[in-house]
Amino acid sequence: MKHRRIPKRRVAIAGAGIAALVAAGLTFQSANAAPDDEQPDPLSAKAAGKLAHSLLSSLGDDSAGTYYDTEAKKLVVNVVNDAAADKVRAAGAEAKVVKHTLAQLNSARTTLKDKAAIPGTAWSVEPRSNKVVVTADRTVKGGPLAKLTKVTDGLGDKVEVKRSKGTFSTFIAGGDAIWGDGGRCSLGFNVVKDGQPYFLTAGHCTESIKSWSDSQGGEEIGANEGSSFPGNDYGLVKYTKDTEHPSAVDLYNGGTQAIAKAGDATVGQKVQRSGSTTQVHDGEVTGLNATVNYQEGTVEGLIQTNVCAEPGDSGGALFAGDTALGLTSGGSGDCSGGGETFFQPVPEALDAYGASIG
Repeated sequence: MKHRRIPKRRVAIAGAGIAALVAAGLTFQSANAAPDDEQPDPLSAKAAGKLAHSLLSSLGDDSAGTYYDTEAKKLVVNVVNDAAADKVRAAGAEAKVVKHTLAQLNSARTTLKDKAAIPGTAWSVEPRSNKVVVTADRTVKGGPLAKLTKVTDGLGDKVEVKRSKGTFSTFIAGGDAIWGDGGRCSLGFNVVKDGQPYFLTAGHCTESIKSWSDSQGGEEIGANEGSSFPGNDYGLVKYTKDTEHPSAVDLYNGGTQAIAKAGDATVGQKVQRSGSTTQVHDGEVTGLNATVNYQEGTVEGLIQTNVCAEPGDSGGALFAGDTALGLTSGGSGDCSGGGETFFQPVPEALDAYGASIG
């Protein structure tokens, strides 16, 4: 996936993630919800994020995940007992008593990793359903599908299995943002390391391409300094030419979105993606700490979304407002029929290279 350069070398940079929990717009009126006259007061996304951090620290193993309801403007906290639910309500959030603890769901993830790491599959914890959602693309059939089914059946109701009509793949082909021998990708975010300008893109791009230009066959503007794929999916490129490198994302409408910081994504959060093949599309975060088994290898710790993307968008920016969230990794589907796309979290890449947004 790629990022178009911002006019006169405008670099498509991505950013954004409010570590505030922004959600699916779902209102839960279950037996475990508070009565109407006891509903929590409206919270901003930022306030909900702070409250979530505080509650998760105090609840410990009694919590089973959180998300933000954007329609009702409230934080929803999954808990596994009534005592924890009382604490959540007293703090000003909505409690939802669920069956499975995070430890149980993470144990299911471990089983999937050990016994069903089949190319064409992906999984992540979905707090709204209190399950590990496993997705198998159209290439998973015959023996591999039987193997996956046996493992997921053994995990019972902790797991939900879905099928994708597309194929999980990295999106290195196509696009016109950054070019090199062997393919094209999108620039993600401009960053600074030791006072020098660099940019981030996808690791599967930097594994295939070592030197980058802003036009096909053009003069080098940057060379790789770091690359991690599979396992992770991020790469660091150092500018080797005096090129404008604003901290902004190209919105493909004549404007840009300034990027001031990096942040962590949250389930339900409204986000945008910018890439030079399909330009700007929006959607929401549907899962965190996702695992994707590409043909090239397994990548873990990804952000899962329902934002579409296509070949050439790789490396491009996932952002929310002025916050950088992720680098486009891969997924299935397209921007005509829809699909799911996975993103490498930006904070992890910045920490790995000792860099900062700028």
